[in-house]
Amino acid sequence: MKLLISNDDGVSALGIRTLANTLALSGHEVTVVCPDRERSATGHGLTLHQPIRAEIVESLFHPNVKAWACDGTPSDCVKLALWALLDSAPDLVVSGINQGANVGTEILYSGTVSAAMEGLIEGIPSIAFSLTSHTIREFQPAADFASILIAELAKNPLPDLMLLNVNVPAVKWEEIRGAVVTRQGVRRYIDVFDKRTDPRGKTYYWLTGEVQEDIEPPIGLNLPQNIPIDVHVIRDNYISITPLQYNLTYSKAATELCKREWGIGGEWQAGKQTE
Repeated sequence: MKLLISNDDGVSALGIRTLANTLALSGHEVTVVCPDRERSATGHGLTLHQPIRAEIVESLFHPNVKAWACDGTPSDCVKLALWALLDSAPDLVVSGINQGANVGTEILYSGTVSAAMEGLIEGIPSIAFSLTSHTIREFQPAADFASILIAELAKNPLPDLMLLNVNVPAVKWEEIRGAVVTRQGVRRYIDVFDKRTDPRGKTYYWLTGEVQEDIEPPIGLNLPQNIPIDVHVIRDNYISITPLQYNLTYSKAATELCKREWGIGGEWQAGKQTE
């Protein structure tokens, strides 16, 4: 398959090198376009008020991998690749392997997930891979699973356009208990800001925080209750695979709110407004 790979940890990150090299050795046509430095937690930000530059990268990856380092965000990298650097669209956009989990509400801030989401917005199925540790640097089990998953998708494509958010426990391959489809949970933090004083006596704040609890999503989001939550299964050494989409419409609320009067009259039917 023709694969476009990006990340948010930067071109020098071990995770993207392990992923790109493993997939290239598996016979895929791999192109890397990723940030030239760490751009974690940038969400889906785009660069609008300054130029974006990309330089060819040599010697960091397997010889069969074409690579560019871009000074933009993860979403910039994928958009630039699809519209300017690649001669044709890839079969898949792949992001990662991120250093640290991207589960629950964290995915809304994740540059890793946003890079994959940019591919989805452009009509290309996408996968985001994360290793569930900020300290363990053994990415090969996650890369091996990526190779297995992509080979499976080559034989049996996804039924609809979607993003698969994959989180791999940071354990040895033989300790992984399996892979399961999950739904997005909710992750809450405590002590989010650390208040400090600089050498000139001025106060500043450092965003930190520790996970306080992982909880069920609010009832009523039309989520299948028989499917486990991502933040739960990774604790038990299962790989979490959560299908995502970019349409954030709250469908149940939309249906209920359509029944209300909004004070100015009229309703929308069959593509036109009626009084």
